[in-house]
Amino acid sequence: IMILLIGSTGYIGSEFKNQLASIGYDFKTASYSTVQLSDLEDIDFVINASGYVGKPNVDKAEEEKDKCIMGNVIIPMKIMGYCKDMSIPYGHVSSGCIYTGSNNFNEYDEPNFSFKYNNCSFYSGTKAVAEDIVRNCPKSYIWRIRIPFDEDSNPRNYITKLITYSKLVNSQNSLSHRKECVNACIRTYMEKCPFGIYNVVNTNPTTTQEVVELIKTHNLSSKEFDWFDEEEFYKTAAKTPRSNCVLDNRKLLRLGIQMRDVKTALTDSIIRYE
Repeated sequence: IMILLIGSTGYIGSEFKNQLASIGYDFKTASYSTVQLSDLEDIDFVINASGYVGKPNVDKAEEEKDKCIMGNVIIPMKIMGYCKDMSIPYGHVSSGCIYTGSNNFNEYDEPNFSFKYNNCSFYSGTKAVAEDIVRNCPKSYIWRIRIPFDEDSNPRNYITKLITYSKLVNSQNSLSHRKECVNACIRTYMEKCPFGIYNVVNTNPTTTQEVVELIKTHNLSSKEFDWFDEEEFYKTAAKTPRSNCVLDNRKLLRLGIQMRDVKTALTDSIIRYE
């Protein structure tokens, strides 16, 4: 098996690269901005872990809509087209940010935080559009990841964000342990799971306050955490609506691909964080 990994330098893509190498799979890497049809010759599976992520947060997408559309819509469409034409299975890293609410959304629920509902950030809107496009490839996996974290300090790591931000807002969300969710994504292909959408999140949701309590309990940070109320957050700290949502991961679990309870995964990551 030869795998083409697109976006191997990003926060999620670099973990795909690490795990494919450690497992011993043959793979090549390509940049999302330069990938061509010829790159897919002799390829058995394409993983697209690339995409536009606003830095420091999704507010940046409101200023860089052209880059957001290119990274999150045009490039995935191009890659999907190549895979469809050559009948190559395609794995697309998506996001749970296309939902809002604590309804335990499953893979068959229509995204309710999208351009269609006119209630979303530009970033979330483009991620929902990309899913509509990728679904046109019959041999495709769409892997929805939500607020990644693990024990490795990184500006994209949710734990790093919480101990770094000067002020927080309490919300309930599903989360994804980065190493665990990447392993689950790889396994869906290697174990020949049915093509389709998968919510690749840890079991059960948690709140910002609960994660902060774990951080305090395990002495990861001694700072005094300061909190916004939601109205103040949107008036002073956020330029665009945020997705807060709970995703159902039982489709993945039923296939024997286990994801730890989020509190277990968080506690382990906080204890080993460095």
